[in-house]
Amino acid sequence: QSGPPGPPGQSKYAQLLAVIEEMGKDIRPTYAGSKSSAERLKRGIVHARILVRECLMETERSARQ
Repeated sequence: QSGPPGPPGQSKYAQLLAVIEEMGKDIRPTYAGSKSSAERLKRGIVHARILVRECLMETERSARQ
């Protein structure tokens, strides 16, 4: 898993929203040619994809209960 984990007790969905918000800050600098922002954005996308999968698993789990 890339990036720092969210605070204890924070839902996967809240973590996902935080990652997406952070990714938004790197979009303009990436278009302007910032290599570090582009790398952060790539890591953010990887992290967000993992969190989306985990959110879906949580949703399916709670739907079965």
